[in-house]
Amino acid sequence: MTDDSTSRIEPVDDAAPVPVRDRAVDGPFDESEANPVRPYIDLGAIKILPREGLNLRLEVEEQTQRIVAVGLDYADSTLQVQPFAAPRSSGLWDETRAQIQEQISQQGGTVTEREGALGAELLAEIPAVAGDTAVTRLARFVGVDGPRWFLRGVIGGAATSDDTAAAAVEDLFRSIVVVRGGAPMPPRDLIPLRMPAAPGTA
Repeated sequence: MTDDSTSRIEPVDDAAPVPVRDRAVDGPFDESEANPVRPYIDLGAIKILPREGLNLRLEVEEQTQRIVAVGLDYADSTLQVQPFAAPRSSGLWDETRAQIQEQISQQGGTVTEREGALGAELLAEIPAVAGDTAVTRLARFVGVDGPRWFLRGVIGGAATSDDTAAAAVEDLFRSIVVVRGGAPMPPRDLIPLRMPAAPGTA
């Protein structure tokens, strides 16, 4: 690991004030807050704003053929996003962070909680295998609580250690629009995702 990577793992100094962000202004956005004339890619539960260099992948559960996540390749990085239903009165990110920390620790990895551009986040070093070689993979876990929804992101690649790539991917995450819908859903249920419409269709 380089010195730059190590410096990013260090927790934020308690004396350094962290700017308070307004989610409704900075994003990710609720459907009611989105600009209706922007050319979003409609994936059901989320809408993605196209940008140069962005590649989109849908991650499908093999048994059910259900779309369970959206993968975005951008700025030499990967961003996997999942939108979940959340309680009306409270968010899920605090509880979810604790669960992620426990899961990664059980895998033999290490996790550092820190304050990032999107709020509280986790930087994890996760054991992995590349061919016959044991390696360590860096991943950032980010999350934002919205009105009756929670958007989780997992960041890999350059945006785990490079400030320029990190800023680009954070901006991409903040530009996402979450469509919760009015149907009752148990908290923590994945809000349904769908294939985007083909060009030229409604």
